[in-house]
Amino acid sequence: MHVVGMVLHPERDCSGAVGSILEWAARREIQVLGIDTEIRRLACTAEAVTAAELRQRADLLVSLGGDGTMLRALKRFLGTGVPVLGVNFGRVGFLAACEGDALEDGLARAFAGDYRVVELPVLELEVGAGGERWTAVNDMVVTSSTLGRMIELGWAVGGEDLGSLPCDGLICSTPSGSTAYNLSNGGPVLVWGLDAMAVTFVAPHSLHARPLVVPRGRELAVTNRGADVSATVLVDGHRVGELEPGDGVVVRLADERSLLATLPESTFFSRYRRIFAS
Repeated sequence: MHVVGMVLHPERDCSGAVGSILEWAARREIQVLGIDTEIRRLACTAEAVTAAELRQRADLLVSLGGDGTMLRALKRFLGTGVPVLGVNFGRVGFLAACEGDALEDGLARAFAGDYRVVELPVLELEVGAGGERWTAVNDMVVTSSTLGRMIELGWAVGGEDLGSLPCDGLICSTPSGSTAYNLSNGGPVLVWGLDAMAVTFVAPHSLHARPLVVPRGRELAVTNRGADVSATVLVDGHRVGELEPGDGVVVRLADERSLLATLPESTFFSRYRRIFAS
């Protein structure tokens, strides 16, 4: 490893963690890069570069923040072959390799090559009549644009129509996103290593709606079949478009995968037990 990049939480004070990274890197003659707009507020010796330059030069990316910062880092480095190691300074930190108070030990091990890389599927979307494309690391959500009003969503998998359902919305999640909004709505948890996506309705007005796990190669098509209520499409929590009545979105597993760096003992099940079993 010769060059380490950093992605920082936009508001949280990570100066102490950045200082530790710089100290460890200096001892090993490793160059540390930071995105200019993120490290401008810190008095540090990291080299300030653009996001595009960081993508080209880093051998490993260290994310300092919570799961939101991790999602941003994983999406930013899709297709580069560069893994992302998370240090949690947030609340949940399911994607992080270590907590902030274990930063120095985690960095020492990572810089020595004592980490493994988990490949995680991501979603590719085509939204609306224009087919605008988006990529989701965690999930895609279709929800009513009007608070308190249900929408009717039609859905099909692999070209086979599965009918329509009045509901508050629908979640399509990756394995990494299955422990987020999907889990909160009673959806299935997808263990890392599964090459599939989960489809879960939000507050379905039905006694028979059940979540579905869809393998690679089968597209999910969701259509707004309501008469007078538009739907909003969210990608990783951010609004990307509107579906007027008759419009739809198509979701599939993309060819790209996000690369999550983790310490060997920080397995999916150890995280699952620590965060959700208490």
